[in-house]
Amino acid sequence: MTVMLGVPEVRAAHRAVPGGSASSGASSRPAVPGLLDTFGRTATDLRISLTDRCNLRCTYCMPAEGLPFQPPSTLMQRDEIVRLARLATEALGVRQVRFTGGEPLLRKDLVEIIRDVAALDARPEISLTTNAIGLSGRATALAEAGLDRVNVSLDTICPETFAIITRRPFLERVLKGIDALGLAGIRHTKINAVLLPGINDTHGPDLLEWALAGGHQLRFIEQMALDADHVWDRAAMITAEQIRERLSERFELTPDAAPRDGAPAELYRVKRRGASVDDPELGTVGIIASVTEAFCDDCRRTRLTAEGGVRSCLFSHTETDLLGPMRAGAGDDEIADLWRQAMWAKPAGHEMNLIGFQQPDRPMSAIGG
Repeated sequence: MTVMLGVPEVRAAHRAVPGGSASSGASSRPAVPGLLDTFGRTATDLRISLTDRCNLRCTYCMPAEGLPFQPPSTLMQRDEIVRLARLATEALGVRQVRFTGGEPLLRKDLVEIIRDVAALDARPEISLTTNAIGLSGRATALAEAGLDRVNVSLDTICPETFAIITRRPFLERVLKGIDALGLAGIRHTKINAVLLPGINDTHGPDLLEWALAGGHQLRFIEQMALDADHVWDRAAMITAEQIRERLSERFELTPDAAPRDGAPAELYRVKRRGASVDDPELGTVGIIASVTEAFCDDCRRTRLTAEGGVRSCLFSHTETDLLGPMRAGAGDDEIADLWRQAMWAKPAGHEMNLIGFQQPDRPMSAIGG
């Protein structure tokens, strides 16, 4: 099998799926309860987008004028979100639920949604990906509702650069939101950062220094082809190799020996450059090399858009509608089977490095991370 950079070679053991193969249709899908695909991967991590709206206009995600947003009536309502989360955890084997957006804090019923999901019989680990604007006033309520972990998107701690990237002067609000998480008892916050050439590509060491001092785990993410303007250029992005090189100017990075276990980030133990062998480690840093060191062969994620569409891959060009059938009266078994069929067709990889790759029409804000 010929494999180009970024398109994973699915391990031979992953091909031996009873009753199916990579070219099989839905009719040959084995009668298993989980979200299995033809390459033997089973999704146990569910990302649920709560809205396509956002209060930032990050240059690598949305145009300055924003995007046309979906009418509220087309979005999943609280009871519909909870029903799908229940099906995922009780019937489909999902163990982790992450709420995303757009910006999920813009949902006024976010606390209630989290409380309802935390009360499910098969309670999942519940996390949130947010820009943290408005989090300072809601962190305690979210923690009390059952929120376990938070990922905050933050590309710089320089106010001027933050305003350039996000087109909004809100850095202080973000930092207050992060501080509020610790006061609310939510520890080990993860910080997600994208480095952009000529803008914040030299900020990596300072951002890592700040994150380590605050007890946060910083994760650098390669910029992906999910911008609304469709101007992503693989040749211009900051790669994982470049990130490691720039961090190594100040820190010593040692690959973490713990199994990755399907996680998107490769972890590194961090020491200050020049430290002795007896000096303690400062913490860890993660690098999510979605483009240059793709990890699709062990992907365990399934996604629901805010309109209730299943996406088997972040870069899918199609979705399987669950909200329409649900509103039309479909039962749990029918909805679960539609979901299984959607995941059975999951591709081997995203193909971002193949000639002829086509970026999805929908940007990240409309898909949900």
